[in-house]
Order: sequence, then structure tokens, then C-alpha cells
Amino acid sequence: MGAPALHIRGQVLVGPEETLGEVWAIDGRISLTPPTSGEVETIQGWALPGLVDAHCHVGLEIEGAVGQDRAEEHALADRDAGALLLRSPGSPADTSWMAAREDMPVMLHGGTHLARPKRYLPRFAHEIEPADLVEYARAEARASDGWVKFVGDWIDREVGDLAPLWPADVLAEAVAAVHEEGARTTAHCFAEQSLRDFAAAGTDCIEHACGLQEDTIARFAEQQIAIVPTLVNIANFPKFADAGEAKFPAYAAHMRDLHARRYETVGLAREAGVPVYVGTDAGGQLPHGLVAREVAELTRAGFTALEAIDAATWSARRWLGHPGIEEGAPADLVVYAADPREDLRTLADPHRVVLRGRAHESLGRHRHDAV
Repeated sequence: MGAPALHIRGQVLVGPEETLGEVWAIDGRISLTPPTSGEVETIQGWALPGLVDAHCHVGLEIEGAVGQDRAEEHALADRDAGALLLRSPGSPADTSWMAAREDMPVMLHGGTHLARPKRYLPRFAHEIEPADLVEYARAEARASDGWVKFVGDWIDREVGDLAPLWPADVLAEAVAAVHEEGARTTAHCFAEQSLRDFAAAGTDCIEHACGLQEDTIARFAEQQIAIVPTLVNIANFPKFADAGEAKFPAYAAHMRDLHARRYETVGLAREAGVPVYVGTDAGGQLPHGLVAREVAELTRAGFTALEAIDAATWSARRWLGHPGIEEGAPADLVVYAADPREDLRTLADPHRVVLRGRAHESLGRHRHDAV
């Protein structure tokens, strides 16, 4: 027996400036008209499209890929926090099993990171030399859900600081190869020079992007290169600096500087018109279910509450090619007891999570995420 139809009523926020009084979820799809028969359950409140975490790693922890049981815990923590569309921009974990589960968020897998030997976290990436980059980039484009992630910079122990991994000409060829395969590119970039290299190569997105400066902000805006700042992870930079200071003082100072200007950097990007989307970098070091915290972090960079919500809902879904609340779309919504536009702390406490037309009670996995 199928789930009852749902009647979501109150304030259904179908866009930043568009609100409906009610919608229905029938057979897992959004309907703007009520069902003609059958049981109907009513859910009252303020409804948003399922939130987007555009940078999280289901199935990945600091030691590398983990088993399905642990990955399931990651995905359910995200779901209970209201994140119903996830993008994993790089991971060796196989999450393809999630597609067959009605209780799992939608996952876009970005393939395995592409890095140089000993120039990234162990067990996270294909560790290859520049001569192999184009071949591996093509393979990951074909194997992924439309995204390929490069490691753009990491500490170079000979230099003693962050430095780019790839020669600019090879990188440009690899990005072009991914585009030829019909996929998009993103990259882990902390520092300044790698951002210039990836912009010149024509990348579609950058993760973290904390090294943006006046010239790269202008170029990112002109080329509409998106950024996913992961501010909840950049908060850890002082800890990274402390760990590396004894051997690499220049690196430590650099990381502290990137951290100190993180809000200013993202705010300047926003003002220039760079597309900015919400991502937490959950997995590895951070727990899952942090999407509300990352939305709140954007307001510290100058976003209004509505702009910050937009970066995790309507515009983020369009960017990833997934619908929001519209006729016939998958019924993936989050319903709140109060208006999140008035108080962003509401985002950390969903009243009901509706995934594929089925209502799930929040189990409190995300309570650590109070903002």
C-alpha cells in the first residue's frame, strides 16, 4: 500500500518572491491540485524545496571510504537536517546504492579526486602525474554524475606553502576534455594562484575559493564561475596552521590569513556577482547535517537571510539541474514550524522532511547544528 497523499499548506515558498498557500504530494510528485480520492495527510507550516548541500562526502571519513552502514548514517543525518539534494565533489566511496533507496537524499557523485602523489589526503584520490591527468579526467567524467574534481593546490613541502599541483597547459587540456565528455569541473583551491590557473582553464566551479582576490573575483564574475565556500570547514584553518607551524611557518601564516579574511572574501565575491552556493564539506573531519550552519555563515559574509536561503534552495537546485517546487517535480520539501526567512535558526529544526512524497520525522541527528 502506498503512502497517503500529503497536503502541505500554509506558506509554500516556491521562489524568493513567490509563495503558494498549498501544494500536494501525490505518488511522490508535486501537484498543484488535490487528489480526487484516497487518504490525505495535512502538514502545516512554511515549506521550502529540499535543501542542497553542494559539497559533502557521504561514505568518506578521515581514513578514506567507509562501509555502507556508516555511509547510511551520513546520508540520514543530512536528510534529517533537510538536505535532500547532495553533491559529492570527489570521493572514492561508491554511493550508487543510494539511488535505489526511497529514504535516501538524491546524490550527485563527482567521481574520485584527481591529485598528485603525496599532494593530498591519503586514500582520497587518484594520485597521478600530469602526463596522466587528461586520461583520468575523461574517465572520471564518464563515471561520475556530471562532475569531475581536481585538487588545485595543497602544501608543497619543498616550497613550504600551498602551491598549485598542475602545469597550466595540462590543466587547460584536462578541463577541456571533461567538457567534451559533457561534464563540469570543480577544484579544491585554497590559495591564490590555483584560482587564476583554473579560471584560465575555464572551470565551472571552485570549492573553498578562500584565496580569491580583486583580479580573480572580477574574472570569476565575468565567467560566472561558481564557488562553494564551505565556511564551516574554513573555520578549522587555525587548527591546520597550528599543526603545520613548526615545519612550515609560511604555510601556517598563509592559512591564518585566508581564515581571517574569509567573510570579506565571500562578501566581495557576492557583491561582484559570483554565484555562491551552500556546501558544508561534511565527511573527512566534519559531521553531516551542517547545512543550516553553513546557511547562517553566509549571513556573516553579508548575505541577507533570503539570499543565504536561496544559495541552498532555489538557485542551487537550478544550478545542479534539479527542480524545486513545481508541478510534476519530485516531492522533496522541508516544512518548518516558523518562517525561516524571519529567523534562520529555524532551518536547524525542520518540522517535517518530505522526501519523494513520504514524510519523515526529524530524529534530532542535526541538533548539534543549532545556529
